[in-house]
Amino acid sequence: MTKLFEPLTIGSLTLPNRIIMAPLTRMRAKQPGNIPQELNAEYYAQRASAGLIISEATQVSQQGQGYPSTPGIHSPEQVEGWKIVTDAVHQAGGRIFLQLWHVGRISHSSHQPHDSLPVAPSAIAAENSGTYTADWQETPILVPRALETNEIPGIVADYKAGAENAKAAGFDGVEVHGANGYLLDQFLQDGSNTRTDHYGGSVENRSRLLLEVVDAVIDVWGNDRVGVRLSPFNVFNGMKDSDPVKLFTYVLRELDVRGIAFIDLIEPRAALSSTQDHNVEDTPQAASLFRDVIHHTVLISAGGHTPDSAHEYIDDNLADAIAFGRHYISNPDLSERIRQANPLTPYDRATFYGGDQKGYTDYQPHKDKAA
Repeated sequence: MTKLFEPLTIGSLTLPNRIIMAPLTRMRAKQPGNIPQELNAEYYAQRASAGLIISEATQVSQQGQGYPSTPGIHSPEQVEGWKIVTDAVHQAGGRIFLQLWHVGRISHSSHQPHDSLPVAPSAIAAENSGTYTADWQETPILVPRALETNEIPGIVADYKAGAENAKAAGFDGVEVHGANGYLLDQFLQDGSNTRTDHYGGSVENRSRLLLEVVDAVIDVWGNDRVGVRLSPFNVFNGMKDSDPVKLFTYVLRELDVRGIAFIDLIEPRAALSSTQDHNVEDTPQAASLFRDVIHHTVLISAGGHTPDSAHEYIDDNLADAIAFGRHYISNPDLSERIRQANPLTPYDRATFYGGDQKGYTDYQPHKDKAA
């Protein structure tokens, strides 16, 4: 038995192992309405042996949607759909947090109320990025509309309502998505935030929205059932910052003081993992850079991990848990495969997004592979 398979307490939950299923966008919500369904419940229940499942990113409002067939958490029908999922996971012995999401500028008018422009901290389009229209057509990113200062409390309220709906849907907690170039990350980084009000300029001001959202979500769940995902050095969706170490050191200290359940930190080597399989070489190690900043919460390291690197990170105390993404797509029994040192089934990018059970629920656990 290695440390990777020792129990881990996060907030008020005890996990049976330290292998986390990372949030994975799969675009298979029922239409119309972006409603989770039985197929999604089967998919998550198959992976319930993870120490913790973090759900796919889930928009907190219609304005927050950026891709077709991604689930929401802002309608009664979506809450009822998610209940099917959480019931299935719990019946299989698992634990599941909902990831709360607003894509900001990474959207298209066809997803927006009244076909309006996507919103962002500033009217700056994401470089080298694209998305899909509501009818699945690839499309360039639009120049977004900058949010007015008096609109921002409404964004916070949407996250809080999403947290309340997640509780009603039977989740064990929530993760605030502050990574990968979506709205909260857009506010954090000065390459996308050129505001001159109290949500722009200084590191403290650019961090304000994220922290207001986290505090609102804590009001619903308590700090022991709230996690946050961050991606220092991320370049996906055109992100950049002039001093990421200073920025994320401040953010991590503020989150640590709040005593949240965990911080889910994406390694820089995985900066392009949404579009390619090989890791970026010669990058700083986020877990090493920021480990000493975190004293009161659990650190999850995510991005480009292998079974060997997972053992290494845990044994060397670089992280408390390891999140796997793509390997969980094709290995529903990933934690047991790693425990037994069994080979991993390769994933197929062609079936990542959209579709039916193919590449979604048809991957078999190792013991059934020959059947």
